[in-house]
Amino acid sequence: MEKEKVMRLNLGSGSDYRTDCWVNVDRREVKCDVVHDLNIIPYPFPDDSTDEIEMSQVLEHLKEPFAVMRELHRILKLGGRLTIRVPHFTRGFTHAEHEHGFDITFPYYFNKERFPEQFYGVSFEAEKTELHWLSGITLAYLTRLGISRVSIAILKVLNRFLSWLANLNPMLCSRFWAYYAGGFEEIEFSLRKAPNLPSTAPLSSEENEVARKPTKP
Repeated sequence: MEKEKVMRLNLGSGSDYRTDCWVNVDRREVKCDVVHDLNIIPYPFPDDSTDEIEMSQVLEHLKEPFAVMRELHRILKLGGRLTIRVPHFTRGFTHAEHEHGFDITFPYYFNKERFPEQFYGVSFEAEKTELHWLSGITLAYLTRLGISRVSIAILKVLNRFLSWLANLNPMLCSRFWAYYAGGFEEIEFSLRKAPNLPSTAPLSSEENEVARKPTKP
């Protein structure tokens, strides 16, 4: 029997071009496999077709993040992994094109059992929520900013220490002391498509507001 082909999506790939089963998607004609504006739903992929999706520093640029999450749920296979890296709200609007900032509570909107009043219609199981004091993009660009090697070394040590401290209790950090550390640049969410709810079509912003309201008994 022929082995089923694995497909992984790198959405908003930019310069992060990947091989080995990865399909790179970007709205610009950079080096990518599929040119598509991620604000335009549906995405050009079938239902339940994707094993893994990564979006790094992309969701904050899109107009309707909850509609996007519904679309990602549609194209993921049951149990498929979704990794999202977005700005924490303490540093979320330092880029002029950021539409949204995010908190560690973002996965709560996809857990109907625990948070029925906030549920947005599709289920994901949260595997990991991790705060990063410096984002991967910032770490990659440090040498281009004219910063000395000593300063870069100090920043990397601070990043490891503050990120470790924050992730001892992300809720405590996010609510009480994140600003005192100068803000945290990034949150990483690792989610899996829950097996108990079917995929559904994406909703508009108005329909999302209706979907998240609790049903009257």
